[in-house]
Amino acid sequence: MEQTRGFATYPSLRNRVIIVTGGASGIGEAIVEAFAMQNAQVALLDIQDEAAEQLTKRLTSDGATVPVYYRCDLTDIAQLQHTVQNILLRFHTVDVLVNNAGNDTRHTIAEVTSVYWDQAIAVNLKHQFFMAQAVIPSMQKAHRGSIINMSSIGWVIPSTNQVVYVTSKAAIVGMTRTLAHELGADNVRVNCIMPGAILTERQQRLWVTEAYKAEILANQALKKMIRPEEVARLALFLASDDSSAITNQSYVVDAGWV
Repeated sequence: MEQTRGFATYPSLRNRVIIVTGGASGIGEAIVEAFAMQNAQVALLDIQDEAAEQLTKRLTSDGATVPVYYRCDLTDIAQLQHTVQNILLRFHTVDVLVNNAGNDTRHTIAEVTSVYWDQAIAVNLKHQFFMAQAVIPSMQKAHRGSIINMSSIGWVIPSTNQVVYVTSKAAIVGMTRTLAHELGADNVRVNCIMPGAILTERQQRLWVTEAYKAEILANQALKKMIRPEEVARLALFLASDDSSAITNQSYVVDAGWV
């Protein structure tokens, strides 16, 4: 794949068992692809059946290790826990969890109801904790593991029309720090990635206009639009043994906006 040519290969990731949530599209798709090209064993969790099927077919033709797709509604915690148990039955362990799934649907303050709040928190925050909770015993048993939580620079820069989403992304940083300290004695590392404006298909389809691009570039030090694979490369590093002394950190991938 183009995204792996000329970039790092991590021998420690070969055959490692990786869970990527929301892995059928966007940044998650790029992360699944990046791990597959490292010959890791990837469990892809999503509810987008067609997108997941297309991704696995493409990776098959590219000669990568083909991910295993698990249809899972992450807002259903019982289903989430059952899915992790199935993954453990198949692979016997989980080495890396990438808590990627989320939804940045726009909303005004006035539009937020109690029901909407609970739904948005469930989609963007709650499942990250329960996914971690589900895989931690396996990591503790192996005395190693890497949990990578996906946050956003949205809670750092001035953000409007997404207050619940931004609240979730700020909370993820706090959760990351607490888990890192609690799990450090078990040699389980917990870090966070904070992407900026990433040029995913969804972003382009829903919100990226020429005016919005100009605004993004004006705020960034690097005058380029960031591609999903540029976030995926950081996930590879944080999952690999090359980052064995790194935990409790939040890494920004935003071309210098923050």
